[in-house]
Amino acid sequence: MSLTLDAALTTPQSPTADRPFGRILLIRTDRVGDLVLSTPAIASFRKSWPNAHIDAVVSAYTEPVLRHSPDVDAIHIIPKNSTRSQGRRIVARLGAQADLAVALAPRTDDLYLAGRSEARTRIGYVYRRRYLSRVMARLLLTDFCLSEADPQLADRIPHAHIEHEVRQVLALVPFAGGKRLTEELTLGLGGDDIAFAAAQAPLGAAVLTLAPRWFASNFGIDAVRELLLRLAARQAHVVVTYGADTESEAAALRGSASNITWFGGLPLLRWAAVLARAAVVISVDTGATHVAAALKVPVVVIFEREHYSLCSQEWSPWRVPSAMLCKPPAGVSPAALLDDVVAAATHLSGARELTAFS
Repeated sequence: MSLTLDAALTTPQSPTADRPFGRILLIRTDRVGDLVLSTPAIASFRKSWPNAHIDAVVSAYTEPVLRHSPDVDAIHIIPKNSTRSQGRRIVARLGAQADLAVALAPRTDDLYLAGRSEARTRIGYVYRRRYLSRVMARLLLTDFCLSEADPQLADRIPHAHIEHEVRQVLALVPFAGGKRLTEELTLGLGGDDIAFAAAQAPLGAAVLTLAPRWFASNFGIDAVRELLLRLAARQAHVVVTYGADTESEAAALRGSASNITWFGGLPLLRWAAVLARAAVVISVDTGATHVAAALKVPVVVIFEREHYSLCSQEWSPWRVPSAMLCKPPAGVSPAALLDDVVAAATHLSGARELTAFS
């Protein structure tokens, strides 16, 4: 059986309605931001089946997202660079006793793992125009939903509505028969992470998260330097975070202003704890966008011009004050975008109460 995601959210009778699942296997092995956007669904599986044992299968990189979650009983990691057969053995061991296995991502890797889990009921969702994924879902899953999200269609039909990824994933809960839903993002921080940020990160800063897309030809390091200078002139504190993929650019930008604090290579939850103390987060990366949203921090996100219609709907900042901006066309100066980013950051930095920083 296959339904659209909208139908799954509104259909009172699902293919697995009223089943008392005792063991549930939830699978998502892609990116940090996507797992954050799956936390409402994970919490809703827990609310709908409060006595079930819930296993989560994730990647080593994303495991911290669920490390402090009360909604899963155990976390299992698919090792980096593992083969499909290795992943299959992990989920087969877990799924042999599971009543329900759920692929929380519409990607072939997760659909395959759910399909090979040996759980009695195996569900997921796929993009309507990803035909190979639909074939895999039909062969390996017992039931699946269809998503209307599609980059080419979104650009061709800009007025067409695309459901946010939170609701796309959440639709799997009523599709499985669940009746208690929440749409709240969650991201638990450890006490050591909070203590680190309290000791090292200024309170109420504008946080800019470096990522390779800042340094693409339609923006560039000179524009980033100008942005930092302008933010530093307006904000009491600016924080810049970066990883190994932008370490050399961060080194070139250091010294831009005296009120900029730099954090490089932080573990995921320490990085998140730094973001949690921000007045506003500025990002070109949806991972940082969704982590900030889970922590209730306002966001300025700059999407690429390509697929802006899709990104601004499916991956917009979830339920926080935000501004969504667009990179300029190739060859066009980013000056106007700089003005918009600074104005949005200045406005949004006043949208958060100081009591939220505790």
